[in-house]
Amino acid sequence: MFKNYLKTAFRTFGKHKLFTFINIVGLSIGISASLVIFLIVYHDFTFDKFHKDSDRVYRVVSDFSYAGDAFYNPGVAGRLPNGIKDQVTGVEISAPLYGQNYNVTIPVGKEQKKFKNEENLVFADQRYFKIFTYHWLAGSDKVLNQPNQVVLVSKQAKRYFPSLSYDQIIGRQVVYDDSIRTTVAGIVEEFKENTDFTFTDFISHPTIQSITNLKKYYDDWTSTNGNSQCFVKLAPGTTVGGVEKQLGAMKTKYAPNKPGNQGYQSKWRLQPMSDIHFNEHYGAMNNPAANKTTLYGLMAIATFLLILGCINFINLTTAQASQRAKEIGIRKTMGGTRGQLIGQFLSETTLVTILAVTVSIVLTPFIIKLFADFIAKDVKLDLLDHPVIFVFIGILIIVVSFISGFYPAMVLSKYKPVLVLKNQAHAGTGKTRNSFLRKSLTVTQFVIAQFFIMATILVSKQIYYALHKDLGFKKDAIVYIDLPWKQKTPGLREVFANKVKALPQVAMVSLADDVPSSDGWSSNDATYHDGKKEIHTELYHKAGDENYINLYKIKLIAGRNIRQSDTSKAMMVNSTYAKAIGFKNPLGAIGKVIEFNKTRKYEIVGVFADFHQSSLKAPIKAMAIYPDSYGYGDLHIALKPETAGGNEWKTALAGVEKAWKEVYPADDYAYHFFDESIAKMYGKEQNISKLLTWATGLSIFISCLGLLGLAIFTTNLRTKEIGVRKVLGATVSQIVTLLSTELVMLIALSFVVATPLAWYAMNKWMQDFADHTPISWWIFVLSGAGMLLTALFTLSFQTIRAAIANPVKSLRSE
Repeated sequence: MFKNYLKTAFRTFGKHKLFTFINIVGLSIGISASLVIFLIVYHDFTFDKFHKDSDRVYRVVSDFSYAGDAFYNPGVAGRLPNGIKDQVTGVEISAPLYGQNYNVTIPVGKEQKKFKNEENLVFADQRYFKIFTYHWLAGSDKVLNQPNQVVLVSKQAKRYFPSLSYDQIIGRQVVYDDSIRTTVAGIVEEFKENTDFTFTDFISHPTIQSITNLKKYYDDWTSTNGNSQCFVKLAPGTTVGGVEKQLGAMKTKYAPNKPGNQGYQSKWRLQPMSDIHFNEHYGAMNNPAANKTTLYGLMAIATFLLILGCINFINLTTAQASQRAKEIGIRKTMGGTRGQLIGQFLSETTLVTILAVTVSIVLTPFIIKLFADFIAKDVKLDLLDHPVIFVFIGILIIVVSFISGFYPAMVLSKYKPVLVLKNQAHAGTGKTRNSFLRKSLTVTQFVIAQFFIMATILVSKQIYYALHKDLGFKKDAIVYIDLPWKQKTPGLREVFANKVKALPQVAMVSLADDVPSSDGWSSNDATYHDGKKEIHTELYHKAGDENYINLYKIKLIAGRNIRQSDTSKAMMVNSTYAKAIGFKNPLGAIGKVIEFNKTRKYEIVGVFADFHQSSLKAPIKAMAIYPDSYGYGDLHIALKPETAGGNEWKTALAGVEKAWKEVYPADDYAYHFFDESIAKMYGKEQNISKLLTWATGLSIFISCLGLLGLAIFTTNLRTKEIGVRKVLGATVSQIVTLLSTELVMLIALSFVVATPLAWYAMNKWMQDFADHTPISWWIFVLSGAGMLLTALFTLSFQTIRAAIANPVKSLRSE
């Protein structure tokens, strides 16, 4: 029986090559998208699931709120880990972790091997290895309780000591920043599974006591540093609420709010292990945090594309039903049962699905490479290492085969042999032509397609708006360079700045700590006394010299710019802050004194116009700019305009690099264009736009294939009607209109359904932006008109062909 099914299926495929090809293409597109998105989602949702007792492991994080704004930090006060160990009940283990980047030196005889700016280095002790289980290749987890020890992961050990065995590496020296001399005390195997814990060097935590700036921090209860983290493992039966209540009591005891800080609140809380990879507030250790909303959106896209492929298959299969009516009639006459016919048609569908899956498996690596810019490097189609992919593919084949094949099988198998053999398979079945289900499927296809079109246009519109909006400063032809923060030689930054300023292609330079708009920020509690009361606000601030606002063309609206002769007690503020302390006219703020943290006083000498300090997702905050040479970490360079076809900027950057090598010969040189940095702020949105663009194109393509199938179905049913109308004098245009009207009405209905759905979804998405483009009416009109024109173009292939056909051929059998 099964052999007969296969033989019949291949015979049918050969007879209907076009339909078979379209079916395989439509399904393979949906299956390919599903397979790629499964790999992405599976990759992210399996992070750190392998740790023992992971449900009892938490990271302690810090939450702050001030004047209605919330701030989040993955770090904690330096004293907290030991405080938890000594004073909090219900905690089995409390492990400190401090991340740092260092230059590494490996003494090899009289020579030295150097590794610059090594990342993923942490200070830890044996408590860390009691929470997270590593496989020890040399040494044991009893180490790291003494200063100047280090444990390396195997990959890093081979980088440092490529010719030595693990046992031979034990006892070797590793020097960090030429000052921290450590001895290798152990080697562990790095995690093979998906993990955010990608640390390579574990320096013993007691070593911190010999590092002045870190020791000071670890003796403090009040400062919070994102590099200083704490992990805890709760005892069985311990509740999170109970531990957080004890943390709150410790906060009140050791780090109470400062007097006068009304509206300021802070707390320590426990973040579950399962949340670390997905929480964008705190970050995912050494990797960017994944966004669950985006992952669910990807799953929705895969589902929609798969549904489109299935609908397409159903429409095309039922469209060719009349061509198989005689086959079905003969099979029933020869004794075939309806169950056997259903089995035959489902087996054909399964075979098509398997062929589509085979095509998808071939396409998947190319699709992953196509989207390599925003797909994790570890995402790949590795069938041997991830047998779960076989399970997913198997489930996919079963589900798609059933969804795609069940309805066509039921339709085809119910034909009555008597009517079929009299060429009256559709006699008296006007409802077939007006099939509610088939029309509903077509409307569903175009609702999905138009939703994608509308979403793509709006996301692209918002990205264009963000990148071209006047942000309150100049962003073109500006380069900034991160200066070596460990280089403390007095006057060296100024020497470098003067060398760059002397280049003929450079218009202006400025020493400052950050560009006007970035993801980083610094803020302080600011107090203004108006004579009656104190006004407390969170004041963001940037350190910059007198050229800063001129270089970035930030408009000064009252008072004056800061000067080189100013002491560190002069500052400029933006109009938002001037209004916050009660001055509608910015001139009124000039000369007023502001206190930072009740310790430093600044006089306002100027007020500048508001500008966006970060992406448009964040509102404009109260901001100050003041001179602080200690905080100047960047050199900002305004380039002169390039001539047409010239290479002045290339020459300028080469000159800057030469000056860098003269002043900082031991440090790596890198520059950043400011406008490119701003564009990177919207990287996630740009990736969403790319995905939507592809999803839109694929959904339109599959939907148009389905529409073509419906057109074929309709014209096949009405072949004789068309012939009669032509004999009676109907023109080609009248017949095309007759055949197209019903289908065009379905597309119009899909537009009516898709518009409110798209508006609601896009309105929710726009709420992430404090400043966004309006949801314009033309987005929906353009989408509807574009879809309608595309559909008419698709229909024209079949309707015109049917309209110009010779009526004699269609009426010959009458």
